[in-house]
Amino acid sequence: MNVSTTANATTKLLRATPETVHWGYLDATIKPALSIDSGERVTIECATCNPEWMPAKDSGFDILPDIVEIHQKVKKGSGNHIFTGPIYVRGAAIGDVLEVKILDIKLRQNWGWNVFRGYMGTIPEDFPYTKLTHVPLDLKANVATTASGYKIPIAPFFGQLAVAPAAVFGRQNSKEPREFGGNLDCKELTAGSTIYLPVWNEGALFSTGDGHAAQGDGEVDGTAIETALTGTFEFNVRKKLGWKMPRAETPTHFISFGLDADLDDAARQALKEMIDWIVSMTGIHKDEAYAMCSFAGDLHVTQTVNNIKGVHAMLQKSILKK
Repeated sequence: MNVSTTANATTKLLRATPETVHWGYLDATIKPALSIDSGERVTIECATCNPEWMPAKDSGFDILPDIVEIHQKVKKGSGNHIFTGPIYVRGAAIGDVLEVKILDIKLRQNWGWNVFRGYMGTIPEDFPYTKLTHVPLDLKANVATTASGYKIPIAPFFGQLAVAPAAVFGRQNSKEPREFGGNLDCKELTAGSTIYLPVWNEGALFSTGDGHAAQGDGEVDGTAIETALTGTFEFNVRKKLGWKMPRAETPTHFISFGLDADLDDAARQALKEMIDWIVSMTGIHKDEAYAMCSFAGDLHVTQTVNNIKGVHAMLQKSILKK
């Protein structure tokens, strides 16, 4: 498993190796890379990039040994995302919710990549070709530099935060986010945030990957500044919440998600989820919660490029404090 403890004996380490990753898919039948108890913390190393998108060996960019070994030994599925996991959380049962606290995120390398391809992205009719860009990352200054020298602040997050899909659905492409989470691509989920994932299999089977150094809402050309990350997470099993869709919190906001091929329907779902959450937290009538969302809620387009589009609704936590 290549699992060890870190300096903090209560935090386990899960490295990205050919034995602990799966490439391009989510599946309830994947053997767990690690088993933990509810309440435990795990530091997870992740890798990213297809072989054809890697920089040259003499580019000056860090080439992690694990990505080279993964390319050589791991069979790629139908998607492009490399996951580390899954993690089996003892006590997690179907119908529960897995609370995943994102405690820390660090970059593992000094570069990222972005690629857009013909027939993909938000406006493929304007860009009917493929273009690959390698983006230098200044880890000390915390900025990425574009080809023309513009500086983009680094705000790292994991695009993929997933439990396994229900076994009845079989293997799922890594591209489409669904009720199990997956390729949500929500830039709000930086260190200090928490995501809640409904559990569809015993043990939840959590996997993560798809590291981003920076991304705008929409991820409009199909990728962000993709890079390799290490994250530290705390896992807690929550009973009797009854949630059927992912939800999240930042230090300042509640977040609900809508996922659908139709962007309007995704927005409706995100709004309905937020209204239900407000009602359950406050006990106010549903129509007052609807109005509150109109007064103070924000609908953001999470991404428009994963076949299943995403919208996330955000409400400041302070709004619910009288």
